[in-house]
Amino acid sequence: MDAPDLKAPQHYINRELSFLEFNQRVLDQAFDESVPLLERLRFLCISCSNLDEFFEIRVAGLKQLQELGGGQLAADAMSVPEQLTAIHDRTSRLVTDQYRCLNELLLPKLAAEGVPLLGRSDWSRQQSEWLEQYFEREIEPVLSPLGLDPARPFPRIQNKSLNFIVRLEGKDAFNRDSELAIVQAPRSLPRVVPLPGAGATRACVLLSTIMQAFVHKLFTGIKVMGCYQFRVTRNSDLFVDDEEIDDLRRALEGELAHRRYGAAVRLEVSNDCPEDMVKFLQAQFASNGLDTYPVAGPVNLNRLTAVYDLVQRPDLKYPIFTPGIPKRLVGSSDLFACIRQKDILLHHPYQSFAPVMDFLRQAAADPQVLAIKQTLYRAGHDSPLVDALVAAANAGKDVTVIVELRARFDEEANIELSNRLQEVGAHVMYGVVGYKTHAKLALVVRREASGIRRYCHLGTGNYHPRTSRQYTDYGLFTCADDIGHDVHELFLQLTSLTQTPKLSCLTQSPFGMHEMVLAKLAREAEHARAGRPARVIAKMNALVDQRAIEALYRASRAGVKVELIVRGVCALRPGVPGVSENVTVRSIVGRFLEHSRVFYFENGGEPDISCASADWMERNFYRRVEVAFPIRRPEHRQRILRDLEMCLKDNTQAWLLQPDGRYERITRGKNERAVNAQAELLAAYAAGPNVAV
Repeated sequence: MDAPDLKAPQHYINRELSFLEFNQRVLDQAFDESVPLLERLRFLCISCSNLDEFFEIRVAGLKQLQELGGGQLAADAMSVPEQLTAIHDRTSRLVTDQYRCLNELLLPKLAAEGVPLLGRSDWSRQQSEWLEQYFEREIEPVLSPLGLDPARPFPRIQNKSLNFIVRLEGKDAFNRDSELAIVQAPRSLPRVVPLPGAGATRACVLLSTIMQAFVHKLFTGIKVMGCYQFRVTRNSDLFVDDEEIDDLRRALEGELAHRRYGAAVRLEVSNDCPEDMVKFLQAQFASNGLDTYPVAGPVNLNRLTAVYDLVQRPDLKYPIFTPGIPKRLVGSSDLFACIRQKDILLHHPYQSFAPVMDFLRQAAADPQVLAIKQTLYRAGHDSPLVDALVAAANAGKDVTVIVELRARFDEEANIELSNRLQEVGAHVMYGVVGYKTHAKLALVVRREASGIRRYCHLGTGNYHPRTSRQYTDYGLFTCADDIGHDVHELFLQLTSLTQTPKLSCLTQSPFGMHEMVLAKLAREAEHARAGRPARVIAKMNALVDQRAIEALYRASRAGVKVELIVRGVCALRPGVPGVSENVTVRSIVGRFLEHSRVFYFENGGEPDISCASADWMERNFYRRVEVAFPIRRPEHRQRILRDLEMCLKDNTQAWLLQPDGRYERITRGKNERAVNAQAELLAAYAAGPNVAV
C-alpha cells in the first residue's frame, strides 16, 4: 500500500475556523448549567472579547491579503476569499448563539436571583426619575452629538467604541433640515450603572439603554424618530518596519495612536436598525468586504464583565480557593537555601505564585546578590515584580530587563514599565528586532562562599501575578550549573552581539526548538517500529505548524500512541485512516485557562519530559525567542505525568476533536465517576501545605 501524502489538504483543518470552534467551546460554558451563574456571564464576555481580537488581527490580516490580490493557500487549500466567506458564515451562527444565551438564559436567571439587568420597559417610575437625573448629571455634560450635513461630515469612529446613529425630523435654530446625527459614548463613562440600593440584589442598567431612553434631551425642538447602536471593529495589528526604525519604543508609540483608526473590518448594528441606515453606515466605512452583524442586544457584550465585578454574590461565582505552597517552602525565609537543596517545581494556579515574587524580592534585598536579569512579556499594570526590580536597581544591583514591547495589546503597559525601570537605572532592552522575546526567564547572580552561583526561574507563562491565578502554568526554580550557564548565555545573546550560544540542556527558538520537536517525534516512531514503549503526550495552546503535524502523522503510522491536549487552534485532523488513527486531540475549557506547554515522550521506557514557553506554531519556532527546559527530577516527572493523565481522564469539561473538524463534548458512562481535571488538581495541590515539592 502506497504511503499517503501527508501534505494533502484534506488532512488539515483551517486555522481560522478552528479558532471559531474553540470560541464556541468557550461560549458553551455560558450555556452550561453546572457553571455558577455569574461565571457563565463571564464566559459569554470572554467569547465576545476573543471574537473582537480575532477580527482585529486574523480577519484584518486576511482582508489585507485579499486587497493586495495575494495570499498563499492555507494548508487546507482554502483561498483567502473562501476563508472570509466561511468565517462570516460561522461567526454569524456564533453571534446568534451569544445573544440567545444572553436573552433567553442569562438575563432571566440573573433577574430570578435578584440581580436584574433592567431594560427600559422594566423601570419603575422612581427608577426612571433617578436615571433621568443621572443622565442629566453624569452623561449629558460629556456628550457631543454630531449632526450630519455637508458642513459636518461623518465623524471618525474609534475602534470598538459605543456609538448611536439617530434619525431626526424638524429644523434646527439655523433652519437646517435635521435628518441624521451621531452620538458617541466617551470611554470614560461606565458601561454598567448600578441603581441605588443596598445589599447584593442591586439592579443594573446598561449605559446604552440610558442613552437611548434620554437621547431626545440632546436635540431640543427636534423630534427623535429612532436611535440605534453600532460599533466598528478595526485592524489593530501594529506595523513596524524592522529595517527602517532606529528606536523601537518611539516607533511603537507612534503606531499605537493609529490603532484606534485602522481599516474597518466589522460593523455591528442593533437588529432594529432600518436597512437604509445600515447601508448608510456601511458606506461610511468603505464597506467593500466589510462584515456586518445585526445583534439582538447591546453591541459590546464584553462590557457586561462589569456586572460580574459589581455584584457581590459569592454563591453565584466559583468558590474562592487558596493556592498551595510546596512543603519545603512553608515557614522558610531563605528561598535561595531551599533551591540549593533541590529544584522546586510550581504548578499555577493550584500552587501559589508568591514564591516567584519572593524570589525577586529576596534578591532585591539580599546584599550577596550582584545582578538580576529578567524577561517580561506581559506583566500588567502596577506589577509587584516590577516593584522588586525597581527596588533592586535602587539598592545598587545590576538589573537587566528584556521587555517585549510588541506583546499584543500590552504594548502601552510595557512602554510604561520600561520607562519606570529606566528611570531607576535598570538596563532595559527590547530583545531582538524582528523576533518577539516570548521566553520566560529570570536569573539571579549571587556571590557565595563557594563562589558565584546562578539561581534561575524558568516558566511556561508570563510573570503576571493576576493571570497566575487564572492560567495553568509550570515554573521551575533551579541553581543547577548547566541550566544557569545556558540562561546566562541566552541573556548575553539578547542583550549584546553574540553568535548562537551552545546550550547544554535548554533548547531555544529560533535556533533548534523546531528541530528538537521533529527529532523527538522521529525517535518515538523508531521506538515503536522496534517494539519498544512509544507514546507522546503534548499539551499546548495551539498546534498549527505543518511540519510538526506531518511528524505526528508519521509517528501515528509507526504505531506511536499520540495524545494531544490542545486548548485552542488545532490544524491536525485526528482519526484519519492510514494517517492519524493513533492520534487523539482533546481540548479542556473550564474555570482556568489551560496555558502550560508540556511535552512527554515515552522514549523506549526512559521518559523525556520538558516544559516550554512555545506552542507548536511556525511563529513560535521561527519568529520568536522561546525556551524549552527539561524536567529532570523523578518526582517532578511523576507529578507532571500525573497531571497530564488527569487531563486525559477528564469527562466533564473536555472536548474530543473529530476527524471532520467538529468537537464533541466527552460524556461519562452511566456508572462512570465524574472527573473534572481542574477540580481534581485543585484538591490535590491547594489544600494548604502539600507534599508536592
